[in-house]
Amino acid sequence: MLRGVHLPPARRAEHNMSMPETAERWTASMVRALPDDSNRYEVVDGELFVTPAPSWPHQRVVGGLFRHLANYLHGQSWGEVLISPADISFHEDMLVQPDLFVVPIGSDGRRPGQWADVGALLLAIEVLSPSTARADRQVKRRLYQREAVGEYWVVDPDARVVERWRPQDDRPEIVTDALTWHPEPSAAPFELDLPAVFDEVLRNR
Repeated sequence: MLRGVHLPPARRAEHNMSMPETAERWTASMVRALPDDSNRYEVVDGELFVTPAPSWPHQRVVGGLFRHLANYLHGQSWGEVLISPADISFHEDMLVQPDLFVVPIGSDGRRPGQWADVGALLLAIEVLSPSTARADRQVKRRLYQREAVGEYWVVDPDARVVERWRPQDDRPEIVTDALTWHPEPSAAPFELDLPAVFDEVLRNR
């Protein structure tokens, strides 16, 4: 996962998917100080994760999901969907960049004005890539459950399924057909025809 990534010399050998006991413990501040390049840097419980720029099919899936969620949330006063790059950090030993995420809007209608204002997520979504499967399914999933993110969706474009996690779940719900999300009781639920979406965004794959 770190192949081809140039970290500062003193740190270069310490960072892979399985953090050695002797490795330096990373923080959100350290990640923010890294050079701005085409890689995505994230830290979870002091462990650094680096991924290269996503593939074209990956971004088509992200874009398709964003369009549907943005249409659903348009005009709503309780949530807003965004796409990474991002800086989601609930505490210093964590900084993540979900592919898509929904942030809550305050009861007074105020949206976060900066990343530091984001204290919770209603929804986090990761679209699987070969290099991110372990982190998305295990490391980030445990983090999002621990931080009580309303729902976490792991989108598998190859299998054309969504693995839905909630904070209390021991195993995911595997969704293959209609995906429904109802975070706000006063609003109609979000409904997504998964086969149609996958057909739309992956038809020229």
